[in-house]
Amino acid sequence: MLFYSIEEILWILAAAMIVDWVIGDPERLPHPVILMGKAIQLIEKRSYKQNKRRGIGLLICVLFLSFSITLIITVGLHYIHPWLGYIANVWLISTTIAMKGLKEAALLVYAPLQQADLSEARKYVGYIVGRDTTNLSESEITRATVETVSENIVDAVISPLFYALFGAAPLAMLYRATNTLDSMVGYKNDKYQHYGWASARFDDVLNWIPARLTGLLIVIVSFLHKKLDSERSWKSIRTFAHHHPSPNSGIPESAVAGALGIQLGGVNVYGGIISERARMGVALRKLECDDILHSIQILYGVSLLCVGGILCGLLFIYL
Repeated sequence: MLFYSIEEILWILAAAMIVDWVIGDPERLPHPVILMGKAIQLIEKRSYKQNKRRGIGLLICVLFLSFSITLIITVGLHYIHPWLGYIANVWLISTTIAMKGLKEAALLVYAPLQQADLSEARKYVGYIVGRDTTNLSESEITRATVETVSENIVDAVISPLFYALFGAAPLAMLYRATNTLDSMVGYKNDKYQHYGWASARFDDVLNWIPARLTGLLIVIVSFLHKKLDSERSWKSIRTFAHHHPSPNSGIPESAVAGALGIQLGGVNVYGGIISERARMGVALRKLECDDILHSIQILYGVSLLCVGGILCGLLFIYL
């Protein structure tokens, strides 16, 4: 936690979550993730070669820059005045969380689906998934959106909070840099199979514990929500999660699928190539566009549990 006490860290985390809930990512302020992306592109342009050694160099360079720059900013401001350090940590951690952005992206898909405007829905789902979206049906659009929301409960909420708990903004930013690297170069294709190998594997390592915490939290949310099924959610994790090609993504996806009584995964198309993805959950009913709203409810339910845990921690300290 660097030089902060557990009490200070908990208050910082609570404030960061509130900032993301209320404000999200203001367009007029420079966003660290965008700056990371530009830095990754620049380093890749100068260092790219199809081998793992160059990819490891990219990973180390980006992580060092992200962590050290964030550390210099937060520590420097803290020594000018502690409250400046608090504010910097709150804002920087809030930029590593993306609850509001994820919700808004999903709702952009949901709105035209409600109006049976598949063309518009395909356009917006194309912003959040890597698969071909030109010919997606309503059910496939819904599945893609629910899968994205489910998977990103880990990437956009639990993992940033988990690492911020132990290392404030610098460690949260290191995680976000890893996740950004994975999204940019962590592909198993001809270009990045070796160069992006280290970034993809390190992202798997950092998400390992948070993904399993997320699965548990989704089960708890399902238990507390009368329209969700916690027993089926837990059973779905145990039955289907290990079939997913990712060691982590299958956990939140199978948990959400079980809670809703739907099936995720199946046939996707990437660059015209058909890919059969492991199926998560048992289809007790057909996917409906309202399942997008249900996945958002689960996202915010998990977030509320995190806030509740933070407040319980503070209460324990004060008592």
